[in-house]
Amino acid sequence: MSGSTAAREAQMDAEGGRAVHPEGGGTRNDTGGDSGGGTGGTERSERVTALLARLTRMLLAASGEGASEVAQTVAQAAAGLGARTSMVLVPDGATLTVVLDGRTSTVAVRSFPDVARLDKVAALKPWAHRVSLGRTPLAEAERRLAAIDGSPAPYPWWLKGLGIVLFSVGFAPLMQPTWYEIGSTAVLGLVTAVLAVAAGRRPRLARVLPLVASTAVSVLVLEVFARDPVHGGAVLLMLPALFYFVPGDLLSAAAAELAAGFLTTGAVRLVYALFLLLQLYLGVMLGVYVTGGDTSAMFDLAAHADLPRWATFLSWVVFTVGTVLAFAVPWRLLLPLLGLVYLTVAVQSGATKLLGEVGGTFVAAAALGALATAVARRPDRPPRMLLALPGFFTLTVGSLGMRGLTSLAGGHPVQGFHDLLSMVTTVVAISVGLLLGSVLAQRPQPLP
Repeated sequence: MSGSTAAREAQMDAEGGRAVHPEGGGTRNDTGGDSGGGTGGTERSERVTALLARLTRMLLAASGEGASEVAQTVAQAAAGLGARTSMVLVPDGATLTVVLDGRTSTVAVRSFPDVARLDKVAALKPWAHRVSLGRTPLAEAERRLAAIDGSPAPYPWWLKGLGIVLFSVGFAPLMQPTWYEIGSTAVLGLVTAVLAVAAGRRPRLARVLPLVASTAVSVLVLEVFARDPVHGGAVLLMLPALFYFVPGDLLSAAAAELAAGFLTTGAVRLVYALFLLLQLYLGVMLGVYVTGGDTSAMFDLAAHADLPRWATFLSWVVFTVGTVLAFAVPWRLLLPLLGLVYLTVAVQSGATKLLGEVGGTFVAAAALGALATAVARRPDRPPRMLLALPGFFTLTVGSLGMRGLTSLAGGHPVQGFHDLLSMVTTVVAISVGLLLGSVLAQRPQPLP
């Protein structure tokens, strides 16, 4: 996100009264008259429209976990400023219509969805609540939103890189509970962290980052870490280091949006998630070709476990600290997020023994969704998406897709299709579970 404040002045198009607003990231068409105050009413209408367009752009940029609440948040903020809004959403854009003082303005807003700056997500919720109460002057609302939009990252680049390494290492025991898995992941995670930090400064690299990272990890694993089958399959050694790029969150968000009736948004997000998976898959295959290996090396047979239970238990602490640093979560939220992670793991483990893997995942997702929704009710608490994110990651959706694709390419069709089918089933279980938990935890709305 840009840290500079965009100018409010519009450049009028002589042909159709069309206004271009840099702050909104798109175009605006104005209709209607000034029923509420001449030039002053026009200026206020433009300022409110620019403010709501900026808010929409920021919410879209933070909607990597779903865009279903963007329209509601913008509408509530607009009501606090005396305006009404309607919106048509897609994952990377929105058409926002604002009605204020007899004027109707339509703005096209574009922003790429991501979850890289969750500190802004945490700051937007109390800002939107204060504005929705109708007691915040417009100038103050503009100033505070600009401050959030232009705020620097809470952690320096090297701490973000360390977070990506810890995120990968904490996830490693879920693939293979071995010391070798943890040690190799620490090295491979450092490679992906360097690439991710570099991509933050070089937009061209960011476009192909999953492909470049998976190629580099694939080459290192095949040449260095997977030369002895006793250490487990190459795919299981690669996945923890690539987990930062695996779009399991996008897959589940897409399924949840489809289930909630956001058909276009869910379908577009699903296609994008599959595209990212294919980038990772192609990078892994390029690594095989570069090293001159055989695709039969792409198996995921696990090594003999030698990791004590205490290390597996503590790995979730490492994972949660990594999540906080990698995704710019405010440090004060570490303990609540850690509690939600352990709750999710405990519920999933217990329910799996009773209901099987899919049933356990569904129950854990429902419990996570319900608790995150209940905690997020108060305006001074973090938003539901931020609270649920680390616990959601423990349910590991996207890694099944990677394992399925690489198993197919390695000549293991039965295992490959089994993993792909498990991915589809798990995606649905997680998304519907989160949706169910959220619905059950919501307070009933009074009848009109």
